[in-house]
Amino acid sequence: LESSMEPLADRLATAAARGRAEEVRALLAAGAQPNAPNRLGRSPIQVMMMGSARVAELLLLHGADPNCADPATLTRPVHDAAREGFLDTLVVLHRAGARLDVRDAWGRLPVALAEERGHRDTVRYLRAATGGTGSGSHTGTDGAEGVAETLGCYWVWERKPRK
Repeated sequence: LESSMEPLADRLATAAARGRAEEVRALLAAGAQPNAPNRLGRSPIQVMMMGSARVAELLLLHGADPNCADPATLTRPVHDAAREGFLDTLVVLHRAGARLDVRDAWGRLPVALAEERGHRDTVRYLRAATGGTGSGSHTGTDGAEGVAETLGCYWVWERKPRK
């Protein structure tokens, strides 16, 4: 890593926002804290390039909180990934424990944001993962079979225990 006067938290947030996985890895290895806010008060996982599932994986493997909410909008990384249709990142977040049943400041669930933008694969995943059939409702409680059927290679219920 080249030396910089910029604090590690800002450097990590900038690397995450730009989707620079190797730089994120190096900064984490150098001791950057995955939940440390940048100078604007946002954590790396909140500002990360949502299209980079690898950046999300690195941050989460180093202890980033997948459920950190923006204090003003109450959006979480899953809201951003769903709205933009980044299914791979959404799956990574969900496997790491991100909740899919939380609403933003306007009362919207991640599935509603995906529906608004027409991200059909993301909507299917969210519905199957939450056991609901419409707008993220949780009416279905025995959704495991539906999850396996709909998700194919996504085994979201097989989370590794945290140590």
